[in-house]
Amino acid sequence: MEHVPPPAEELARLDRELAELDARRAQLLTRRAWLLAALRPPAPTAAPGWNPSAWGAPPPGRPGAPAQPWGYVPKQPSAPRSAQNVLLTLGGLLLMIAAIAFTLVSWGSMGIGGRSAVLAAVTLGALIAPAVLLRRGLAATAEALTALALVLTLLDVYAVHAVAAPDTDGLGFTAVASAVLAVLWAAYGLALGKLRLPLPAAVVLAQWPLLFWAWAAGAPALVVGWALLATAVLDGVIALWGKGSGVRVTACVGGSAMGFSALMVGLALSTTASGPLGAAAPGALLLAAAAAALAGAWRAPKGFARTGGVVAGLAAVAAVGGVPAAALSDGWRVLAYLLCGLAVAGAVRAGLPRDAARGVLAASGAVVAGALVWALPSLAAVLLGPVTLLSDVWAGSPGGFRSALGSTLPWSELAAAPVVLALVAGLLGAAYRWWPSVVRIAAPLAAPRTADAGTPGAGVPGAAGAAAPWPGWSGWSGAGVGAGVRRRPSGAALRGAAGAGALALGWGALLLAGVVLDVPYAVAVAGETALVGGLLALAVRGAGSGRGASAVPVTALVGAVSGAVSVGLLSLASEGAAYAVFGALTVLFAGAAFRVGAEVPRAVFAVASVVWGTVLTGFAGRSLDLDPHEAAPLVLLVPALTVLLGARLRRNPVALPVELTGALGALVAVGLAVTDAPFLALVLALCGVLAAGAAVRPERRPVAGYLAAALFVLATWVRLAASEVSFPEAYTLPVTVPALVVGVARRRGDPEASSWTAYGPGLAATLLPSLAVAWTDTDWLRPLLLGVAALVITLLGARYRLQALLVLGGVVLALDGLHELAPYVAQVAGALPRWLPPALAGLLLLVVGATYEQRLRDARRLKDALGRMR
Repeated sequence: MEHVPPPAEELARLDRELAELDARRAQLLTRRAWLLAALRPPAPTAAPGWNPSAWGAPPPGRPGAPAQPWGYVPKQPSAPRSAQNVLLTLGGLLLMIAAIAFTLVSWGSMGIGGRSAVLAAVTLGALIAPAVLLRRGLAATAEALTALALVLTLLDVYAVHAVAAPDTDGLGFTAVASAVLAVLWAAYGLALGKLRLPLPAAVVLAQWPLLFWAWAAGAPALVVGWALLATAVLDGVIALWGKGSGVRVTACVGGSAMGFSALMVGLALSTTASGPLGAAAPGALLLAAAAAALAGAWRAPKGFARTGGVVAGLAAVAAVGGVPAAALSDGWRVLAYLLCGLAVAGAVRAGLPRDAARGVLAASGAVVAGALVWALPSLAAVLLGPVTLLSDVWAGSPGGFRSALGSTLPWSELAAAPVVLALVAGLLGAAYRWWPSVVRIAAPLAAPRTADAGTPGAGVPGAAGAAAPWPGWSGWSGAGVGAGVRRRPSGAALRGAAGAGALALGWGALLLAGVVLDVPYAVAVAGETALVGGLLALAVRGAGSGRGASAVPVTALVGAVSGAVSVGLLSLASEGAAYAVFGALTVLFAGAAFRVGAEVPRAVFAVASVVWGTVLTGFAGRSLDLDPHEAAPLVLLVPALTVLLGARLRRNPVALPVELTGALGALVAVGLAVTDAPFLALVLALCGVLAAGAAVRPERRPVAGYLAAALFVLATWVRLAASEVSFPEAYTLPVTVPALVVGVARRRGDPEASSWTAYGPGLAATLLPSLAVAWTDTDWLRPLLLGVAALVITLLGARYRLQALLVLGGVVLALDGLHELAPYVAQVAGALPRWLPPALAGLLLLVVGATYEQRLRDARRLKDALGRMR
């Protein structure tokens, strides 16, 4: 008998065989590649003087050997000298450890002469040995012994202080010792130029003399700052003119640490000064640091030059701005630093190197950004503060703008915030207005354009390949700008960003000014509404001029929507203000949607107008003292208008967003009515009417038609549930009958349509719930009616060869009959001997097994017969 495996087992077996074939194919491809490489002729001999390893080529192998993969380098045997170097290095480390242990443990058992002699001899030997080892080519061992000598010199210093000068001050002695050791190790490193450790060690030791001297002398913090700055300047000199990358990197790290510490000392003293005179001395320290950073930036490479320019600019702002800031209150100090930061931007025309000037300009921008970061939280409080009014709508008009916000910010200390925003907005607006002048002033910062070799005029000002006067400049002049030239963004983008920033910051300055002045509530509401109208006018004008996607109209659009939300929340304190504001917003946004030509702004304006109108209808229900569920039908007025407007707009791109927004309003109405079942049924039915009205249009019919049917059914069910109807057929039959009618019409129009699509949903909507209830029903009427209906459906399915009717009717009929026969089956099973059911089951299995092939063919024929049905 042929064994037919299950589909899952056969599929797993096929997957395993395919995986084995893939693995074998990959193995054969790898072997083929190796054979091709082995048969490839050897590369031609390199010309004299050409070093293949300099270009990353693998060294040639022996003749006839297969080519190695790219990047493979044959492993060379270790030279005997390498093992010797390792042994000598380990020996040097052990000597270092022994010297430390001897000094710390056995030092006290020897006299002063023996101690000095031992340390002097060991140190002298450790200093002489590297020179001998370098002549023999043992560089690694020489470095190890140099490290030992460094440690020994530190131990010598410790020994001298402990024995020869125990009464001297430790900090002062350390300052002198570190200076002496720095000089000695610098001389030693210059004498033995092949050693890499002495000179960086000298740089490290040079960091401490001035700092420990100031510390030992009990100098004030300002003197400590000068000591740190002097050390940083020394590190900068070494970084620029030092010998070797190790020395320069060490000096850069040390100079950065010392310079940063000096700046922090100066900044702390400047910000905590009691007056302008007290801030002058730390200001001098900061100015000296700025001068040192700028001097270093003058000669440093590109990246370091920009960093030096940034440090110089920030230090200059802190130095100059700290003097007037010390005379101002806390709320106005930021303005002094902002003005100094803006003045620093004048370095663009000071003749500095380009990278240094860019760094100074970046420092100016950082100061401006810091001032904005300080002011923007208060603007966020103005925009989001009215959210607190949602908890107590129409509680009464507050006295002033601040009380309406409910914010606890110290507004008296934020008096400079609107001034800061207005000042930056004015500068950005001036740049937007006189952009060609800005480009001309910033010409010294222009970067050379990257062009292919041989591009005519590359790097020549005014030629075809000349540098642009600004990174965003769009005025490429001359012909011959080829594909090899890297084009830069258009200057219009930078100009648009400046205009957008000016618009946003100017709007924020006006809002903050109203809070700082604490204008009356009515004035605040009217002023914010007027600002929204102005922003809408700018957005409409910008979009209508063909620049709808530029930065300024987009910023105006975002600001208008944000301001509308803020003033809408602010108006919730008073009933009259709420109606006035939301009515005005509805009219303003509707008018903007009517006037604007671009599709995206028009859609945004139209959607916003629909939202404000929906809020107005909610206010009407509250004014009429209606409960939320009673006000729900009123909220459907705006969705009804959106359906009519959609029918008017037809295929206009704005129609869909408007109708979707109206649908959200209808969803709000459903949410309001959910607490009362009769009103919920009414609202669902009204929503179904609106959906049916939208379904009249062919482009909305595929979605709105099904939605209308679902809403009508749901409204019916809610109404039945509210009337305490518990029979499931009352819910399902009103769905089944129309569904079957639609199915019959579908089959008449398309005889090839599946019976599951035409009749399945309608039949299942009634048969399955009724079957579930029938299994728990003790009465005989529902099972009888259900069985008769299932029998009729089964016969119709067999007669007309409809698969859905035959399967659904047959399954329901079988289960219904099983439910009716279950008591009798249980009674018979209880009367039979207990051994009989297992025996019958075994006999059944034997019969099925004996006729397995026949049963399998019968099952396949049944499957084919069902498959041929529709």
